[in-house]
Amino acid sequence: MIEDIKQDAEERMDKSLLSLDAAFARIRTGRAHPSLLDGISVNYYGSDTPLNQLANITVEDARTLVISPWEKPIIPEVERAILKSNLGLTPSTSSDKIRLPMPPLTEENRRDLTKVAKAEAEHARVAIRNIRRDANSDLKDYLKEKEITEDDQRRGEDLIQKLTDVKVKQIDSALDAKEADLMEF
Repeated sequence: MIEDIKQDAEERMDKSLLSLDAAFARIRTGRAHPSLLDGISVNYYGSDTPLNQLANITVEDARTLVISPWEKPIIPEVERAILKSNLGLTPSTSSDKIRLPMPPLTEENRRDLTKVAKAEAEHARVAIRNIRRDANSDLKDYLKEKEITEDDQRRGEDLIQKLTDVKVKQIDSALDAKEADLMEF
């Protein structure tokens, strides 16, 4: 029973870490990477469709992404979606390809992106703590129903706390790596 609660909490915490990784991937570092465009949806025949389902996205060089839409008529829609995304990127179109040059980051931009990364990490920490709270309340419910003893409850809370500490350390190390990546010139 306690092991089931711990297993469930660990799975949910891992999902929070994956979500943090996805959020960090959307924060650009000055280097071109296709994952920068993961959050962009394009109006395709009346429905919002993820850009990576409508086009091939490749890295031309360290600072340029090339988007090759599979249908030429959607190029203006792709450009519109990129401009609306607030990524600070300006697309340039040449016949059937869209090039996205990455402007170099200024010191101020780097600091702003670091703040965004810290906020994302804090959201992940809060999610981890909420999962811990849910697991502990499940343990208390089992205690009230006399399905476990008080010792089992304390042991379970200790296990959940240790798991929480490990996951928070993983968040902190991911944040440190992202900050180092952002502040690199």
